[in-house]
Amino acid sequence: MSTRAQIAIEVRPGEWAHVYFHYDGYPGHMLPALARWTPEDILAAREIRQVRADQIEGFEHPRNPILLSRPTCHFCHLYIWQDGAWAEIIPDPCERPLP
Repeated sequence: MSTRAQIAIEVRPGEWAHVYFHYDGYPGHMLPALARWTPEDILAAREIRQVRADQIEGFEHPRNPILLSRPTCHFCHLYIWQDGAWAEIIPDPCERPLP
């Protein structure tokens, strides 16, 4: 079973690219695995099956990130680059979009 997640990266003021992660998106795995990767590394992958400390495994035919006006949680977990490190953002449950 997959724990899907996404990373929101601010690419311009008021514009956030949301990169999809398919496997192991829970914080206990993601935060240590992301520690060595920069926002540029994540954006270059575009759509990710799994991230590990030694490898970013992308999809064979990745889709481009979705652009939104703010970090928005569509899956189980949302991460952003904050103060030089990755952080999980706990969204307000009332703000989650409907499936």
